[in-house]
Amino acid sequence: MPVTAPTSRVDGKAILAQAEKYRDDMVKFLRDLIRLPSESTQEEKVVLRIKQEMEKLGFDEVHIDKFGNIRGRVGNGSRKFAIDAHIDTVGVGDPDTWKWDPFEGKVENGIIYGRGACDQTGGMVSAVYAGRILKDLGIGGDYSVYMVGSVMEEDCDGQCWLYILREENPGIECVIITEPTNLQIYRGHRGRMEIEVTTKGLSCHGSAPERGVNAVYKMAPIVKQIEALNGKLRKHNFLGKGTVTISDIRATSPSLCAVADSCTIHLDRRLTAGETKEIAVAEVKAAAKRAGSPEAQVRILEYRRPTWRNLVYPMEKYYPTWVFEENHPLIQCASEAYKRVFAKKAPVGKWTFSTNGVSIAGLCGVPCFGFGPAEESTAHSPMDQCPIDHLVKAAAFYATFVPTYVQTTRRDEITMSGKSSASAESRSGNGRRPARASRKPSKGKKGR
Repeated sequence: MPVTAPTSRVDGKAILAQAEKYRDDMVKFLRDLIRLPSESTQEEKVVLRIKQEMEKLGFDEVHIDKFGNIRGRVGNGSRKFAIDAHIDTVGVGDPDTWKWDPFEGKVENGIIYGRGACDQTGGMVSAVYAGRILKDLGIGGDYSVYMVGSVMEEDCDGQCWLYILREENPGIECVIITEPTNLQIYRGHRGRMEIEVTTKGLSCHGSAPERGVNAVYKMAPIVKQIEALNGKLRKHNFLGKGTVTISDIRATSPSLCAVADSCTIHLDRRLTAGETKEIAVAEVKAAAKRAGSPEAQVRILEYRRPTWRNLVYPMEKYYPTWVFEENHPLIQCASEAYKRVFAKKAPVGKWTFSTNGVSIAGLCGVPCFGFGPAEESTAHSPMDQCPIDHLVKAAAFYATFVPTYVQTTRRDEITMSGKSSASAESRSGNGRRPARASRKPSKGKKGR
């Protein structure tokens, strides 16, 4: 459906010119953030550095919540929305795979290199400076826009926003996710789950294995069934195919001279449109039954790791699929803002990986879309990088989107369905508190 005509057209070119004036400031800010290692649960120094920048730039309010997220507000209007950037990063991995110091913030040929440049503190930098640009140009309106630096996303995507929307309830209508999109508009991605399957055996001395029941042998045919299951999962024209793979396997026994009495596999399950956690669990149980072990335990894991503020906020490791059609009012509004800045039609796509949108749209039913600097392909790699031009252009887009959104949309149409045919499939699980999994803590392995 077409967006409502604005009362006065937003000058995207003027906003882009203003963003250009902050090029050097954005470079310095991003390099400062890269120099502060900030893996999940260790974000405090980065949070404080962002707070310092927001205060320097004259934000109307700066707040660090009990979870550890930082939120800076610009504007005092009734229509509230947010620009989200997670500010935690994955680790470095093998240092020998890096050609430069991952915490230097190296600048070369118009590109900033370092851990988190792409994924995804670059988006935080652009969002913060978009707030300053709005103030510079006196772009008012009935809005309050929150620039959110969210934490713990790499360990448990969406947990940070589950806390914001369920515990603080700021009344946010929609969210821009600044994960890397190569300056394209992204309208969804597959969901994911973390599932464990456990077989039980009976231990005995390894010198006489026939006296026991080896749990690893019971698991072996299940492994083959899971491999076969991957080829049978459903496909979606836009989001692609659902997948399942075994990412870890482990066993227990009294000693290395004994038969294994338990075996557990960890499944990374990617969910395309129309797939739910109930479907995914049922498929795994059926695979175990076909393998001759219907008694195998199948469970969805739960995340319970404390934040840097020492808050434990449990979340089931079910991260729903979400997707909007291109004719959804929010996607149309984003496309209009893009056209005003760059004078061309907006490219629209999707992420391969998972984002905070799993909670924002998938669990809480708040519409969102993606637009961010840098390319997804360099995320989590020793080539982690962000082009400087992207920082400037993303800041201009965010600053243009704010008044465009207020002028061209109505509050009642910014819903999961809008007034279009948007994503009946994306509503699976929306607006419901996820069922609790086992209370047993699970490892805080990097996901997404």
